[in-house]
Amino acid sequence: MNNYCTATSFMLYYTQGGDKMKAVETLPEGYRPIYDIDLQKNKKIALLINLLAIVIAVGLVVTMHFVVPIFSLFSMENGIQNYILRFGILLILIILYMVLHELVHGIAMKICGTKKVKYGFTGMYAFAGSKDYYDKKAYIFIALAPVVLWGIVLAIVNLFVSVEWFWVVYLIQINNLSGAAGDLFVTVKFSRLPKDILIQDYGVGMTVFSKKQP
Repeated sequence: MNNYCTATSFMLYYTQGGDKMKAVETLPEGYRPIYDIDLQKNKKIALLINLLAIVIAVGLVVTMHFVVPIFSLFSMENGIQNYILRFGILLILIILYMVLHELVHGIAMKICGTKKVKYGFTGMYAFAGSKDYYDKKAYIFIALAPVVLWGIVLAIVNLFVSVEWFWVVYLIQINNLSGAAGDLFVTVKFSRLPKDILIQDYGVGMTVFSKKQP
């Protein structure tokens, strides 16, 4: 419980001060679309995000390899059964992480006032979406919530596991950080847009609305 509170403190701090984060069900009068991202249709942005994810993943693997060699993941020192168990659990954790990542997005949406969150899987992307419109502060909170929460939780777990299990946990951390490439992309992009923007995230894409020109 204490670890969970530590991991969520950063996100909860983000909600304090300034204007309250909010979601609205109806687009206010005078707002019009100024930017749109659809990861299934915009191949250029999808490629950019995937390349960013690869760069993050490779950087994390190479950097950590000099601290805890990745070869420890393939160690059979404690027998073939332990070896198979590690990879079996790794596979389960990867699938579980995908679910938990989107669940945290959904919880963040709920914190901002959304009543109904839609979850889905396209074959390439798992997603959490909504018909609501979020202000800039709310959407950045929603976008970064999973990578912050699970980043801290996984870092804490890595401190306590044995060497042969270190990379099992760390590969989930890599998945967490590299898999957040899209969230990091929209955070940087939207932070440069007008202050009054409202974002509708329908899962595989999003539309940004504003009264002002970007």
